[in-house]
Amino acid sequence: MAVPKKRTSKSKTKIRRNLWKEKAKEKSLKAMSLAKSILTNRSKSFYYEIKTK
Repeated sequence: MAVPKKRTSKSKTKIRRNLWKEKAKEKSLKAMSLAKSILTNRSKSFYYEIKTK
């Protein structure tokens, strides 16, 4: 017979959600930093082609 699973506590759910949000925040900050360095031509590790008219 099937037995229902135990419910995950609110605190555990909050902890997991906060970890996910923290990782997302970290990635977004890194992406913004890279974008700023590209815009100011300071990027040394990222190669890109500049189209001139």
